[in-house]
Amino acid sequence: MATLTLNPALDMTVRADGWQPNTVNSGQDMHLSAGGKGVNVASILADWGVTVTATGLLGAENAGSFETLFRAKHIQDAFIRVPGSTRVGVKIVDHAKQETTDINLPGLGATPELLKALEAQLDELTASHEVFVLAGSLPPGIESNYYARLVAKLRAAGKFVALDTSGPALTAVLNADTLPNLVKPNNHELSAALGRELSSEQDLLDAARTLLTRGADLVAVSQGEEGALLVTRDETVKARPPRVPVVSTVGAGDAMVAGLVAAHLDGLPLPAAARRATSFSVGTITRLGAHLPPRAELDAIAAQVDVSVLKTSDRLTV
Repeated sequence: MATLTLNPALDMTVRADGWQPNTVNSGQDMHLSAGGKGVNVASILADWGVTVTATGLLGAENAGSFETLFRAKHIQDAFIRVPGSTRVGVKIVDHAKQETTDINLPGLGATPELLKALEAQLDELTASHEVFVLAGSLPPGIESNYYARLVAKLRAAGKFVALDTSGPALTAVLNADTLPNLVKPNNHELSAALGRELSSEQDLLDAARTLLTRGADLVAVSQGEEGALLVTRDETVKARPPRVPVVSTVGAGDAMVAGLVAAHLDGLPLPAAARRATSFSVGTITRLGAHLPPRAELDAIAAQVDVSVLKTSDRLTV
């Protein structure tokens, strides 16, 4: 399988308990790691034992952290190198309040020549990979409908496509004729993409089911601490995570995507997929960086996930 990250980032996670804006704060720790949503998905799936290729656009001047990660986890590096430095994303973690504040900087611009090289790389990967994860924001120079065009191309080639993005890129995909097999927005992202307030769980379910009638196979709506709704044409489940000490929420959503993809690769039924995806997400927030805990710890978390099957009397017909 392959992941695409068009706008990777070096994640600088700073622990600063009790920090306050507009004043001088003391930090307790700092951690720098290769990141970006698709990179995180690749990292987590590699921990699970999946063979992964990672591609996208990567700044040539500070690619070392990414190359070290790929070597350590045996991830095939298919990134196109871009002149300049990959952006830095700053995460301020307050353990005392159990809060994380993100500061995301813009990425390197993509030129027509770079996009041509990337598309040639994607064509090559399409010939040898069956599952694709398109994840993260779009950097300057790439039009908002880029993911929508790529989804249509990959699905026409018979590939399984998972998408995790937000803003105009998500709006463009959800308004396109061809939807991904798997879409994983959070409740706020889905509301923004559809242009209407989804204020209740029923609103979210109705929106998810509309996407299913238009070609998606699974819509997973994450709801933070409340868990996630997973909706297919035949079944709907809600997964509620156990409470654990939070080290950092960075990569939690990416871990859920990785868990759902791993479940797809193993052909798991929806309740088991929900349990796996939630355990991946919970396991990730107990440590810094996009890394899974040992299997025994994941199994213990999975056993504590509350998965409930919701009413399915109004099954979809497509």
